[in-house]
Order: sequence, then C-alpha cells, then structure tokens
Amino acid sequence: MPPSSSIIDWDPGFLGRSPMFEPLRAHAPRVFPPRWPDLSELQQLLDGRDPPVRVASGAALRVVPQARKRGAFEEGYEARVYLRGELQVRSRNWHDLFNVLAWLAFPGAKAALNARHYEVLRSGGAARSANRGPVQDALTLFDEGGVIVATCDGELEALLRAHEWKELFWRRRAGLDARMRFHLFGHALYEKALRPFAGVTGRGIVLRTDPGLLALPIGPQLADLDARVAAHIGEPRNIAGTRELAPIPILGVPGWSAENEREAYYDDTDYFRPKKP
Repeated sequence: MPPSSSIIDWDPGFLGRSPMFEPLRAHAPRVFPPRWPDLSELQQLLDGRDPPVRVASGAALRVVPQARKRGAFEEGYEARVYLRGELQVRSRNWHDLFNVLAWLAFPGAKAALNARHYEVLRSGGAARSANRGPVQDALTLFDEGGVIVATCDGELEALLRAHEWKELFWRRRAGLDARMRFHLFGHALYEKALRPFAGVTGRGIVLRTDPGLLALPIGPQLADLDARVAAHIGEPRNIAGTRELAPIPILGVPGWSAENEREAYYDDTDYFRPKKP
C-alpha cells in the first residue's frame, strides 16, 4: 500500500521537484515558508491572483476553517462554496492545500465543477442522499483525480483512447510533448505526486487544440485550457458518467518518472492495462 501523504512532513520546496507540479507553479510560490502556511497566507495567494478567483455565483473565493456538518442544504460543502464563496480548509492538510492551489491554477474549471455539483444537489433526489448519482460520481472523480490532456494530433488521441500505452509513451516519445500535453488537475493526484507509486491513475478530459497553444508559455496555455475545460464541464450533457473520463497511467507520461526511461517499464500490463473489449 502506498503511504498516506497526510503523514508526510511539511516540505516547503515540494513544488519545485517534479514536472507534475508545473500547473501549480504558475500561480503559487515555488518555495513556501519553512512551515505550514496558515489560512490567512492561503487567502493572500487567492487575493493576489490576477484575475481574482471567483465562484460561479460571483462571490470571491475565501478559505475558512472546516466546520461540523449541519443538516441544512445551504450549509453543505458545495453549497457554501457556490452561495458564499466559502472553501472549507483543514490546517496542516496536504489534500486541502492542493485543493486551494488547484483553484489558483484552474479557477474557471473548479468553479464550473462546483456549479454542476450545486445544481445536481439543489435538484434533490438521490444526489442529496448518502449515495451519489452518476453525475456527481463523475464530477468528483475529475475534481479529485482529473488530468487535462491537450493534443493537436488525432493519431495520438486515438492511441490514448485505445490504451496503446507503449506505442503512445515509448514509440511516439520523441516530440510527444509538442503534440500532446498532460496537466494534472485533481488535488488528490497532486497529493499522490508527493510520493508517486506504480498504479497511480488519473481520469482525463481530452481536448483537441492547435500546435500554437501547446507552444505557449505555461501561464497563457493553462488559462486557455482552463476556459475550455470550464465550458466542457458547464455543458450538462458532458461528464454524465465516469466512463466519459479517459484513464491515464500517470507515471507513464515521459519525464514524470525515472523508471519510464526504460522500454520494459511499459510491459507491466497490471499498470498499463489494455483496453477491454
């Protein structure tokens, strides 16, 4: 079993150590102070972003301490974010820290996810019960474990969707970065990236784009992709079930693991699973 990142000591330089953290470096300091940031310091990050981070209702995003669950719908986690911009954050918690940083990197897509959650919950039915419906399952899966895949190459996209991992990541390795880019989105994936282990898998939204976008610096590139993902999530017909999200074996992405510098690494079919008939 992989170690829980909740027991990992504070590391102020974690953002500078892996290319997987690249999206978070665009709007967060590469090196944090030598201690856990408190909520006021996280709020300063949000307040200092240009443009400011806002939820779909128009409220500015504010970090608040986690509160005890209450019965009223308006006091639920997603409702508080949507109605009042209140993002509940636990202190000294990697999972919640990465959630704040994901809001910094992808404010449009995070707001769109929250708005979809809110609308599903507001509509009532099974979504308010202990058992989430298929839409909430899919939204949560992307929120926690999502990957944004941008490509200008239809052949590469077809290989990804066919789970032809060795062909995609090894035989097409040269120049892959110029034709297909992978950006971690889910805050649970970022948490796992602190101590990555074989088996880490994300679920991707695949976007067709042009080569010019993939050549942009990371800031403008993320801003464009964030807007596209937000529009995709905002369409009610999309993200209606988990099967719409493409499985991505994270440690297969070139440069994201030292082990994948060997061809034989991609022969592990327990990790790089072929597509089921």
